[in-house]
Amino acid sequence: MKLLAVDTSTRACSVAVVDQDRLACEITTGPTGTHSTHLLRLIRMALEFSEIELHGLDGLAVCVGPGSFTGLRIGVATVKGLAFAAAKPVAGVSSLEALAQPCLPWPHLICAMLDARKGEVYAARYRARDGRLEREGREVVLSIADALDGFHETCLFVGDGARRYNEAIGSKLGPLALFPAAGQDIIRASSVAALAQVQFARKEIEDLDRLVPRYVRHSDAELSIGVPAEKRV
Repeated sequence: MKLLAVDTSTRACSVAVVDQDRLACEITTGPTGTHSTHLLRLIRMALEFSEIELHGLDGLAVCVGPGSFTGLRIGVATVKGLAFAAAKPVAGVSSLEALAQPCLPWPHLICAMLDARKGEVYAARYRARDGRLEREGREVVLSIADALDGFHETCLFVGDGARRYNEAIGSKLGPLALFPAAGQDIIRASSVAALAQVQFARKEIEDLDRLVPRYVRHSDAELSIGVPAEKRV
């Protein structure tokens, strides 16, 4: 299938177009300001380089979180608008799973970590099963100290959260903690597309009216009105 995939869940921004198993185009930027200023331009460029029009796509995919509240809203709203205009189906993909996807076929535990600021990380643990990722437990937002509890085996830590807290992770886990090469700690839209293709094959398509970001952590406004701590993850 021809698929447009988008990620805006972190300070990086990534757009990809895939045609079946072929990557037609991928554009990934570093921190370049608010995603709203360039996302549509990157989408137009990716479609142009791929020589595919919006109406020629079979579907769209977008990271729905966790991640930057503003970034997620921009990405989800943009993809919803394009999908509605072109009458195309959409798959919503976990940003943590998309982050871990390129680590396949790593045979040990994988921990995807995104910097959640405030001394916290968004995190999830995965294993490779039959060539695909299987999540162990929930997606959570925790202090780095709490996020490192319960590791008793070799684990590959990936993501900007793992990079930011590299020293703390290494200090706590020693040789059990491994890290990928530099440049492999951002989410790429091609990984979003790969996960979305599986969802489309399973008919796991989002209802556009119900497609919203999955923040995992409540906003500052919600915290200020007393959301119980046990409901914040």
